[in-house]
Amino acid sequence: MALNIADLFEHAVDAVPEKPAVQVGDRTITYGELEREANRLAHFLQSRGIGAGDHVGLYSKNSIEHVIALIAILKVRAVAINVNYRYVAGELEYLFDNADLVGLVHDRVYAPLVAEVAPRFERMRTVVAVPNPLDEEAEDDLALLETFGGVLLADAITDQSGERDFGERTPDDLHIIYTGGTTGFPKGVMWRHEDFWRVLGGGVDFMTGELREEYDQSKQAAQDGLVTLPLSPLMHGGAQASLLMHLFAGQLTILEPKFDPVRTWQIVDANKVQMLFMTGDAMARPLIEAYEAGDFDGQSLFAIASSAAIFSKSVKERWMARFPNAVFTDSIGSSETGFQGTGLQDASALSTDGPVVSIGHNTVVIDDDGRVLDPLKDVGKVGRTAKAGYVPVGYYKDPEKSAKTFFEIDGVRYSVPGDYARIEEGNRITLLGRGSNCINTGGEKVYPEEVEQAIKAHPAVYDVLVVGLPDDKYGQTVAAVVEPREGETVELEELRSFLRSHLSGYKLPRALTIVEEIPRNATGKAQYPKAKEMALAARTDVGASA
Repeated sequence: MALNIADLFEHAVDAVPEKPAVQVGDRTITYGELEREANRLAHFLQSRGIGAGDHVGLYSKNSIEHVIALIAILKVRAVAINVNYRYVAGELEYLFDNADLVGLVHDRVYAPLVAEVAPRFERMRTVVAVPNPLDEEAEDDLALLETFGGVLLADAITDQSGERDFGERTPDDLHIIYTGGTTGFPKGVMWRHEDFWRVLGGGVDFMTGELREEYDQSKQAAQDGLVTLPLSPLMHGGAQASLLMHLFAGQLTILEPKFDPVRTWQIVDANKVQMLFMTGDAMARPLIEAYEAGDFDGQSLFAIASSAAIFSKSVKERWMARFPNAVFTDSIGSSETGFQGTGLQDASALSTDGPVVSIGHNTVVIDDDGRVLDPLKDVGKVGRTAKAGYVPVGYYKDPEKSAKTFFEIDGVRYSVPGDYARIEEGNRITLLGRGSNCINTGGEKVYPEEVEQAIKAHPAVYDVLVVGLPDDKYGQTVAAVVEPREGETVELEELRSFLRSHLSGYKLPRALTIVEEIPRNATGKAQYPKAKEMALAARTDVGASA
């Protein structure tokens, strides 16, 4: 079987070439058109000597050209490297070097930054500039392209064949996803194509754990397709996986180059979107507030999914009140594990601790002694979530960190990125948070996400992150970094009083920092190191007692 990402896409093309594949703004491209455009760019890449195993960066906002470039890179068995479009020159230099890029596809508006960084890398000899539907392009960009040998996409594909005449591919080809770098430098997670498909592309049924065959998804493509709207940037692994999974099944994916709550509801109503994918409260809160303030229908939505960040109880309740007929799911996973579990959310039994999900296929919980816990006998115990079966090869060029994350227990290889969870009744777990963010205060462990959930229920709080600060008495102390609602104020003692009915005393914040905006990346994921910097810079010890 050719369980290769490019092959799986081509199966859908062969099944439904005339169906719409991707829509951005007023522009829609069919599966057949996407195939031909990707083939043309793939042939250009081949003409520049790019092929199996070569690394090509994708430095672009959501656009049809981004999708074309991703498919083109995969078609020639090269490796697409996701580049965060918010990076400054120093961060780009790190990634270009760490990822060993030989090529780059970038939005034309980033030409000034590329011109600053690209000349430092002699091996990166193929650079293609693509348009995006959001940013205004400057004429000066064209002159800058010449300084580092860049070409416009239109020029690159001129006279290139649109035919599919590439060689055989293998399930062992590598697909690399760079992490968001929220707790340090980004790391390249190396997946075999088949393993990536199994855990992130729909190769395993997320609800039942049943393995799918090579043509199962493309056979679905002949049926009436779903209209899906993933809101995160494709530069992050979760959004890229969502796109590919929908392409394999012949569905229509609507993309936006920038998250805009009002624009999102307009798209939902105009296109009768059925499935909405978002990243926790950072998207869910402004979306529900825009819905409540506007004149939208939105009732075409029957599946509303959140992953990768807290979707808090207070915000879920507002969504469920407005969309009583929709199915809500919380999913957990990471770049290192793929899908680890999902949970259907019941309005009558929402948790304030964290996402409660059914344990996914090959997911286990490991205690601090390295023992795999029994989901039936060890209810209530806390450990690190781990994934067996289809797991990554390791981190690119980092054997030391690979050994700490990917290792064997009793002859079984696991991916253990460091997320802690508590085992619940009914083969379920509650995700508590990343162990590296856990706060140890006076010998007690405090998971920031639990405290954040409670603080978000305060009427004056718009957003919050919780971090641990050094403390002479307790080792660490709990600190809240809060973005208040417009026109509202938040005081530490009043906040602590509010929280006492929700949290144990040792979990209450002892320090409060008010900020204009909580630091998050483009998908809404928390930037805890930056939040800690803010708290340290504004630190005022209040000596509050628990």
